[in-house]
Amino acid sequence: MLYDKILEELKSLSDPKAVEGMARFGIKLKNAYGVSIPNLRKIAKRIGKNHHLAQELWSSGVHEAKILASLIDEPKKVTNRQMERWVADFDSWAICDLCCSNLLDKTDSAYQKAIEWSERDEEFVKRAGFVLMAALAIHDKKAEDPTFLQFLLIIKRGAVDQRNFVKKAVNWALRQIGKRNITLTRKAIEAAKEIQNIDSKSARGIASDALRELTSETVQKRLHR
Repeated sequence: MLYDKILEELKSLSDPKAVEGMARFGIKLKNAYGVSIPNLRKIAKRIGKNHHLAQELWSSGVHEAKILASLIDEPKKVTNRQMERWVADFDSWAICDLCCSNLLDKTDSAYQKAIEWSERDEEFVKRAGFVLMAALAIHDKKAEDPTFLQFLLIIKRGAVDQRNFVKKAVNWALRQIGKRNITLTRKAIEAAKEIQNIDSKSARGIASDALRELTSETVQKRLHR
């Protein structure tokens, strides 16, 4: 059975030192093997797209199997029910970010879920909403500006969340939207300045970091080329 063979392969590639390293980066998991992302991508390329297998791998609960599931699943076959089931299972920033940027940002419900999840209270669900905004800003080259202007309004509200995994995602979304084009850069800088005036340590930190990058010579030169 393919599922069993893949789990055996993942276990054979396990690296206890890598698991220890993950813990140092805030990825504390009960069921992880420490398989590197490059190795997971190689396995995913060999398997190809397989929606059914992705569901099996996700259900295993193994960290690397879940990442692999996000790499081989088929975006067009991902249902709203699956998205809600998977986001409820997010137990680290790593699985949240990889799942959103490998798979969920390519689904038909990506924009809807970005908004919905960003309003939820659960830490990794809320993070997923803002990570989706960042991933869509990076990957969806055809999207028009009004969608991202709507995201900026939500980012202003989310900037007061003090939780580390949430505020880092809010920061990421703000910066990535601001790097799409000159118009959005200006709007993101305006939003960052408004966020900077909020009486919140988290908001001020997010704003300062975003302004530093968006007004940098490197970003400004790239946008004006």
